[in-house]
Amino acid sequence: MPDAEAAGTRRLEQAVRAAEQALIEFEIAVETFRVEVENFSRLHHQRLGPMYSRLDELDAQIAEAVAARSGDPEDVRRAREARGLVMPMPEVEELFFGWVDSEGLSPEAAAMLTERPVQPPPRVRPSEEARRLYRELARNAHPDLAADEAERARRGEFIVRVNAAYAAGDEAALRELADEWAAGPRSPERRAGRSDELYARLEWLAERKELLAAMAAELESSAIGAMLKMAPDDPDGLLEEIAEQLLAQVAEKETRLAELLN
Repeated sequence: MPDAEAAGTRRLEQAVRAAEQALIEFEIAVETFRVEVENFSRLHHQRLGPMYSRLDELDAQIAEAVAARSGDPEDVRRAREARGLVMPMPEVEELFFGWVDSEGLSPEAAAMLTERPVQPPPRVRPSEEARRLYRELARNAHPDLAADEAERARRGEFIVRVNAAYAAGDEAALRELADEWAAGPRSPERRAGRSDELYARLEWLAERKELLAAMAAELESSAIGAMLKMAPDDPDGLLEEIAEQLLAQVAEKETRLAELLN
C-alpha cells in the first residue's frame, strides 16, 4: 500500500509540473501580447489621434453650417451634440508635458509637428534566456505559494518587479532578480500532507488559467487588440492603411464644409 501511495504521489507531482509549465507558457504569451497591445495603443494615439480630432471638428463645423442655413431646431440640436463631442484643445503646458527635454522637443514630438513618421515603440521580444528566467521566477516566487500573509506580501512585491522586467525584455534585470530570490528568505514548509498540497496546487493552477484566459479574451476583444491581431507581423503597415482612410475622410468632409460655407 505504501508503494501505491508513493506512486500516486509521483503521478500527482508529474501532473503539477506539467500544469505549471503549461500555465507559465500561457502567462508569457498573455503578458507579451499585453505589452504589444499597450505599445500599439500608444503609437495608434500618437499617429492617428490628431486625425480623429480633425474629423470630430469637421463634423461639428458641418453640423453648425447646416444649422445656420436651415434654422431648424433639430439641426441646431445636432450641431450642439456634434460640438459637444469635440475634445477641447489642451493648454500649451499640457500639450507638451513630458515632451520637452534639455535639448528641446523629443524625437516623437518633433516628428509629429513636422509630419514625419513617428518612430514606433520597440516591440518586446523576450529572449529564450529571459523566458527561462521568467518561468523559474514565476514558478518559485508566486504569492499563492506563501504560507502566511507576510510571505504573500513579500512575494507579491517581488513578482511585480519580475513582471516589469519581463515586460521590458530586460534579461539582466531578471537575472539579478533570480539571484536576489535565491539569496532571500524561504517560506516555511507547509504542514499539510504532500498529496493535499499537490491537489491544492492543481486547483489553483486551474483557477489561474481561467483568469488568464479571461484576460486574454478581454485583450483580444478590445479595439486595439483586434486591430493588432489583424496584422501581428506588420502593425505599422496597418496604421498607415488606417491613416490613409482617415485622410480620405478628412478630405471628403473638408469638401462638404466648403460647399456649405460658399
